[in-house]
Amino acid sequence: MSDVFQNHGAFSWCELQTDDAEKAKTFYGDVIGWETEAMEMPGGGIYTVLKAGDQPVGGILQRPPEMADQPVHWASFITVDDVDRRVAAATAGGATLVTPLFDVPGVGRMATLKDPVGAVISLITYEKKD
Repeated sequence: MSDVFQNHGAFSWCELQTDDAEKAKTFYGDVIGWETEAMEMPGGGIYTVLKAGDQPVGGILQRPPEMADQPVHWASFITVDDVDRRVAAATAGGATLVTPLFDVPGVGRMATLKDPVGAVISLITYEKKD
């Protein structure tokens, strides 16, 4: 991932959350030309990383059963300097948590919010890379 996407305030990742990851991989591979790379998820399952050339640009998540009530959608992530602090500020400002803060080893810490006007957005603080 480009360093520019890891700057505070930058949109840094898009993720398709779908019931048919294989169909989505084929569709976007054919239409956009994205390459895919399988990544094992902590706790099981496969996450598909989408690449434009050798640059990761997004991902495809096969929705687990507990997400079945959510519509199929593209989720957007914004990089923040301190996700815990920014989530606290967001909830104080009228946002509600959709998913609680959680860590993805090797990636970072994130949460999903619904802002005061009803839009859903995810915030992420990436792990520092050496």
